[in-house]
Amino acid sequence: MDIDPRFPLNEKVLIRINGKNIYGNLEIPLKAKGLVIFAHGSGSGRLSKRNIYVADFLKKNDLGTLLFDLLTAEEEKIDSYTAEYRFNIGLLSKRLVDVTDWLINERKLKDLQLGYFGASTGAAAALTAAAERQAIIYAVVSRGGRPDLAMRSLPKLKAPTLLIVGGEDFEVIELNKAAYKSITAEKKLEIIRGATHLFEEPGALEEVSRLTAAWFTKHL
Repeated sequence: MDIDPRFPLNEKVLIRINGKNIYGNLEIPLKAKGLVIFAHGSGSGRLSKRNIYVADFLKKNDLGTLLFDLLTAEEEKIDSYTAEYRFNIGLLSKRLVDVTDWLINERKLKDLQLGYFGASTGAAAALTAAAERQAIIYAVVSRGGRPDLAMRSLPKLKAPTLLIVGGEDFEVIELNKAAYKSITAEKKLEIIRGATHLFEEPGALEEVSRLTAAWFTKHL
């Protein structure tokens, strides 16, 4: 089999969107089957230890990853005091769409099918963006997410969607169950026994990673 000269790839990227600098880490293994774009929740970004753990697991399963900061450094600083951005799903999803459009215009990446991995409010942004970019987003995974914040977009989803929730995250379980009913695309709800919202318990994040890799491997 010929080796694709574009990959492997490990780059820090700067994406200029509407006059704002968005920073990210793009990694694509040699035999990449697809590319997963991460949308984080409040208070974390491309340096999130949990997202990096999942991304490393995906790369071992021949899936490329892009971890980036949904908010600029200035916006993140403001949000830490006012919380005015973390629930602004319109802003977060628009930024995710803009980053997605930047990716598909990159010649070396144009043949890779795309998926979204969203955490917390980032999951709502991912689901909203996936409904808007139906033709190019092939799968979505939500970890401890708030899909209820994307209710108006859920019936429009075409991408197969996996919702993962901790078994001890009782309020978020109910929010996910309510959202699950509104998804008409292929879907699955996985509840990880004994896990809380951040999946900090032994083996919990590993199980998240395993389920996520299996979902993207199947659909990308």
